[in-house]
Amino acid sequence: MAFSISPGVTTSEVNLTTVVPSVLTTAGAFVGPFNWGPANKRIQISSETQLATTFSQPDSNTATSYFTAASFLAYGNNLKVVRAVGVNGKNASANPSATTQVTNEDQFQYSYLNNLTNGNTYGAFLARYPGVLGNSLTVSVVDAASWSTSWTVNGVGVSSYFAGAPGTSTAAGLVGASNDQIHIVVMDTTGLISGTKNTVLETFQFLSKASDGKDALGNSNYYKNYIFNNSKYIYAIDPVSYNTTSTTWGSPAAGVTFATLGTAQTVTLSGGIDDQPTDAMTVNAWSYFANADEVDVSLLVTGSASVTVQQTALTIANSRKDCLAFISPPSSNVINQAGNETTNITNWVNALTPSSYAVADCGWKYMFDKYNNTYRWIPLNGD
Repeated sequence: MAFSISPGVTTSEVNLTTVVPSVLTTAGAFVGPFNWGPANKRIQISSETQLATTFSQPDSNTATSYFTAASFLAYGNNLKVVRAVGVNGKNASANPSATTQVTNEDQFQYSYLNNLTNGNTYGAFLARYPGVLGNSLTVSVVDAASWSTSWTVNGVGVSSYFAGAPGTSTAAGLVGASNDQIHIVVMDTTGLISGTKNTVLETFQFLSKASDGKDALGNSNYYKNYIFNNSKYIYAIDPVSYNTTSTTWGSPAAGVTFATLGTAQTVTLSGGIDDQPTDAMTVNAWSYFANADEVDVSLLVTGSASVTVQQTALTIANSRKDCLAFISPPSSNVINQAGNETTNITNWVNALTPSSYAVADCGWKYMFDKYNNTYRWIPLNGD
């Protein structure tokens, strides 16, 4: 401030704010159908790359949801996503006649992991999530007896992915056990996941058949636990080659000579089914954002939701009073509706309960789908 020897007026500008909110990190919430990934569980997504990795690339059934979420992520890096899946969506398995729906890791852990009463219901492996993408997975297993340097899966040599033959782990040998190690390969048979047929997606080496198996660092190396904690594509559920191995695989190591596989055990999973969620299923998925004490979100992005689902988002926003719901009119109200848009949008808005915690836009955008080389109509509420 300049010094003044006579009376005068000095003007200064002072910033009284203590927090400057970042648009980039403002938390959004979204619910919709996707081709892959955990369902009925909040997953935090920070980029479109992570969106594609977690929930798979879009097709005609999921493009609207995918690109609504991607539109939000073009502006911010904090979107909490819940995948909604229809009741008839199924996980592919090694026994497709016994299909089931396992929506996320929590459900598998509490209902299936190490549940020995499963017998041989599902076969040795289960796709991690519901959907037809699981039908592209082939899983192959070898142990000391079935290992070969010419091990192939779908005609592709895979032995070079491993440091050597499986045998007996140090931990098992110390307690008088033998033949506890296995190698596992997960392959994308049809290319639905990677884009290229017979791509090796994952390899797991020197896992243990023993329920108390440990690696060199003392961590669990039991193959079911390790697959559960590390695979992006499968769960290990029933014993491999059930009649041969069920009496020893999964038991504590002490003194056990673990049963071996005469040949590599290879199975292609099948029975996976896509199913679009009903409004009721989508409303249930939105309930994961209802409790303000449990989850912090500021922007509820509704995508192409029906009026019923939009009203649910408005109800959540009204109840929480700490977030805004963003809604767009149905596509049929605005696309190719020259001269009728105003009436259609007015009727749509009037069917909803008025709210101070909602923002309604009036259009859809026509954007390029780089994954399928086509254009899609996408609602504007993601932006």
